Amino acid sequence: MLDSLYGAVELGLLYALMALGVYITFRILDFPDLTVDGSFTTGGAISAILISNGYSPLLACLCSFLGGLAAGACTGLLHTKGRINGLLSGILMMIALYSINMRIMGKPNISLLGTDTVFSTVPPFALMFVVVIVVKLLLDAFFHTELGLALRATGDNARMIRSLGANTDTTTILGVSLSNGLVALSGGLIAQQSGFADISMGIGMIVIGLASVIIGEAIFGARTVFWATLAAVLGSIVYRIVVALALQVEWLKTSDLKLITAVIVIIALVLPSLRRNWKQKAQAKKRSAELIGLIKQPKTGGER
Repeated sequence: MLDSLYGAVELGLLYALMALGVYITFRILDFPDLTVDGSFTTGGAISAILISNGYSPLLACLCSFLGGLAAGACTGLLHTKGRINGLLSGILMMIALYSINMRIMGKPNISLLGTDTVFSTVPPFALMFVVVIVVKLLLDAFFHTELGLALRATGDNARMIRSLGANTDTTTILGVSLSNGLVALSGGLIAQQSGFADISMGIGMIVIGLASVIIGEAIFGARTVFWATLAAVLGSIVYRIVVALALQVEWLKTSDLKLITAVIVIIALVLPSLRRNWKQKAQAKKRSAELIGLIKQPKTGGER
């Protein structure tokens, strides 16, 4: 059981970079980006093909990040310059990336067993803990710069930020690129940790990323940027722990993982709404009781 929980936390840290990427588009830009399913595989494919050809694992990680940046930039350009709906832009790029990823890999699956990776000398947990903390703090610092504030304002009120002279097309492209860069980096690291890259490894990643962000915000809150990014990281870990515990149930199978993910997301979305409704009803009942009490209160004074 302890080994299972340790593995869940380790996986949560590996997927935390993807959760941070999804947070940028989903929460900051309010952009429904489905490129994630394709760019995650792109990161794994680039990392696997470079390492299998003898290149440095660190170089492979950098190239994975750059590949994700390029994929995100294409989605951003389709949306901002091509005037294509944001959801459709992501879908089109996700479809295109399937063929691109096959071109990169040359075959559906690449094994990295017996090759050196970034985890060959450092345990995955220790390395990912440091990487995730560094990336999180860098993102926090970036979001407090002038460009970062413009990016945040683009998601809050694009019309207002345009009236102040900011180019929302540029900030949108930047945000989507950065998001997919982090997603692809996560894919590259997971390919190195698992020892293979597969053409289908990115299927459903957007749901996992959303689950991590939503669960993190529901449990830890998102009062500031610092807490929001921390919530995304912790949400990724909590999600993996919940999945690990769910798979301990005898009648659940590994093939039920996607169903478990969908149920977790549904619960994470529904519970906050139910909680708000309960609070509103409780407050309404309290006000009604106070009003009734005032009406029934006996009159005092000079009346006879």
